[in-house]
Amino acid sequence: MAKEIKFSLVFRDMWQSAGKYQPRVDQLVKVAPAIIKMGCFDRVETNGGGFEQVNLLYGENPNKAVREWTKPFHEAGIQTHMLDRALNGLRMSPCPKDLRKLFYKVKKAQGTDITRIFCGLNDPRNVIPSIQYAKEAGMIAQAALCITHSPIHTVEYYINLAKTFIEAGADEICLKDMAGIGRPESLGKIVAGIKAYKKDIIIQYHSHAGPGFNMASILEVARGGCDYIDTAVSPLSWGTGHADIIAVQEMLKDAGFKVKEINMAAYMEVRTQIQEMMDDFLGYYIPKLNHLNNSLLIKPGLPGGMMGSLMTDLEDNLRSLNKWKVKNNQPELTTDELLIKLFDEVAYVWPKVGYPCLVTPFSQYVKNLALMNVIQMEKGKERWSMIAENIWDMILGKSGKLPGEVDQLFKDMAKKEGRKFLTTDPQDNYPDELETYRLKMKQAGWELGEDDEELFEYAMHPQQYEAYKSGAAKAAFEKDLAERKEKKQVHAHGAENVKKQLPKQVTVNVNGKNYLVNISYDGTMPASAATPGLTQQAAPAEPAAPVKGEGIEILAPLEGKAYLVQSSSETPKKVGDHVEEGEVICYIEAMKVFNRIKAEKSGTITSIAFTSGDSVEEDDVLMTIA
Repeated sequence: MAKEIKFSLVFRDMWQSAGKYQPRVDQLVKVAPAIIKMGCFDRVETNGGGFEQVNLLYGENPNKAVREWTKPFHEAGIQTHMLDRALNGLRMSPCPKDLRKLFYKVKKAQGTDITRIFCGLNDPRNVIPSIQYAKEAGMIAQAALCITHSPIHTVEYYINLAKTFIEAGADEICLKDMAGIGRPESLGKIVAGIKAYKKDIIIQYHSHAGPGFNMASILEVARGGCDYIDTAVSPLSWGTGHADIIAVQEMLKDAGFKVKEINMAAYMEVRTQIQEMMDDFLGYYIPKLNHLNNSLLIKPGLPGGMMGSLMTDLEDNLRSLNKWKVKNNQPELTTDELLIKLFDEVAYVWPKVGYPCLVTPFSQYVKNLALMNVIQMEKGKERWSMIAENIWDMILGKSGKLPGEVDQLFKDMAKKEGRKFLTTDPQDNYPDELETYRLKMKQAGWELGEDDEELFEYAMHPQQYEAYKSGAAKAAFEKDLAERKEKKQVHAHGAENVKKQLPKQVTVNVNGKNYLVNISYDGTMPASAATPGLTQQAAPAEPAAPVKGEGIEILAPLEGKAYLVQSSSETPKKVGDHVEEGEVICYIEAMKVFNRIKAEKSGTITSIAFTSGDSVEEDDVLMTIA
């Protein structure tokens, strides 16, 4: 009797692998019936890492989105699953234990059946507690093996890791081939080895199409005994995304496997709706290069899920770098030139930082370190001259044990800067915080939400949640989208014809109240919310507006968003505070990591030139210290 292989539609990752944003809840609910009518999916990835954070960024409540999005699949008997970053929950940075426990209770209550737990270090100390918390909440715990290709990550390495997770209670195993660089034959051997150890364990395979291996890999894991295959739907299949369901289904059928048939009328309806979502606004955040396969990705091993945001970030980095080059009479770089320099530098950096699997957040850390090296060297500076604290945490073992040995140069740098390498349980470094956020919500007059889901969202994504609640996130998104639409129109019809038709303002509705937001297309008119109190509720301890002062100027070393604090445990600096040389005074969030900005001298802060969450460019004044 032919073995049956079932399919999962990775709808969340399709979007994350393509661009910056996820569909709105109304779009999700509209497309769900057509996905169900396709008749070929036993599972759908509905939410998880990235999904909820980006919903907040454009001003939508992700809890509402998850509840409404999972509902039709449950009614149709289709399981829903989500992506879970273990110690990091749904975010880039590690979570306290109390927040991790609440996480699974909330997601189960909202309708998510399966959680795919992964750690980019493959450190069991990070994964096993999440297995336990998920099962206690009534979820199916799927433990992921983060697949990469290195001298350390062998077939035996992965089979032994799977055994560890199974013994710890994992209900299922996922081969998370997030960069699509797993070699087909090796992947087949891994699946066969796991099945030999535990015949009835469910195994699901997830792979990205970009480097070109994944159709061969799908066939090999199927022959090894895999039970579920992750697939996508056009126009978001292939490229930096995933193999299309039609091709996968036909290939496996021909190979003798039992697979469900596809309702092609429903497939075309899903395809049409996805294109409509892209035309509406999502396509403005999908770089063209992400539609293409690229075997250059084999060398750096960067994951498909990161390529969507990478190409968008790279536009900003290239613009900033070329601005510096023009100012210094140097030839500008093209996107392709910067991309190749970045890929080469990632391949150089990765072994030196101990071969972490290049998946969130460690893919961003390695990529950011490589990109900072490239940018600094392009400016005539040395490698390693700018290393964010999150990256140091990875190198020092604060987030878990690196698979390989850290290069001696980092050991020497750490010793010189008084940093210590850690071998303790990573969770010990992050004390409980839920009660702090519960109190902050009470003081702000915010509801904790059904099943404490709003408390969870605030504690999981503090800065983004505050920007969502204040309306600043929606205002910033509407402004950015209007400017992107204007650029596209100018390219198609010419500047003068478009300028007359451009809106100068947009109205943003926040909690039932309308706010008028001004839009500037050329930098001559600052865009701001019409109501001064709009952001005060979100950050009452921070200054409402910049003030002028005397002293030396502390300049932004890179482009990003400026914040006074990174977490609720910190006290924001204010005008009049005395600071010591080398003391952290604020942060710039760039490419999903927080970069510490330190005082260049001891003295008194005489001005703060930004409000938390403001976008800043390289060399903008952040503060003055006298």
